Amino acid sequence: MEMSSLTARQLYELAKANPTRKRFGFGSRPMLINIDLQCAYTSLGEFVSAYETDPRQLEYINTLSNLARSKGLPVTWTYVAYMESGEDCGVWGTRTNTPDSLQNIKVGSRRAEFDPRLEIDHVKDIVMNKRMASPFHETNLQSLMVWHQCDTVVLTGGSTSGCVRACVVDAISRGYRVIVPEECVADKHESPHFANLYDISVKYGDVIPVADAIAWYEAYQPEVR
Repeated sequence: MEMSSLTARQLYELAKANPTRKRFGFGSRPMLINIDLQCAYTSLGEFVSAYETDPRQLEYINTLSNLARSKGLPVTWTYVAYMESGEDCGVWGTRTNTPDSLQNIKVGSRRAEFDPRLEIDHVKDIVMNKRMASPFHETNLQSLMVWHQCDTVVLTGGSTSGCVRACVVDAISRGYRVIVPEECVADKHESPHFANLYDISVKYGDVIPVADAIAWYEAYQPEVR
């Protein structure tokens, strides 16, 4: 194992400044997947489980979502919420049972609500209640990717080291290109955040400036279908 005194942030910044391979790039048709942007994870000062990395994260996500929608490209929003018993959280939720525990994000609760700053179109957008880390796990996301003829996943949300990473690995395992706009993902602590941005960038996908993602959507010309 290679040893280093560099922090996770420093390792990521070094890899970003000196990439060892070219980007996968966008394919022909991406799906934007916004992971778990719900009050449990975005409402700072209200819930101890909430976090923020870039203060403009939700603004950027709204911009990408509105652009994707305007171009006829699919937008998906996921959230986690569980039965009153918590049994659908499975063994994942058995580690703790406090008011702030994962299994106690109940269906219909404040913690399960999407952040009110988000611009969600509840007619056109896909809204998905997922139970596990990856939105591909036991949901119809794969079928929706096929239906929309998507070959690329663009990921935002949180957490970088948890549900975002799980989706990254599942997406590339299914043969999809993966794009992560850096300013659009967040985590509780900088070490896991930057360690996982490093891993994603050198192994699984493209971690790019959100400005590049916005520019790609702005330039996209919808196909005649």
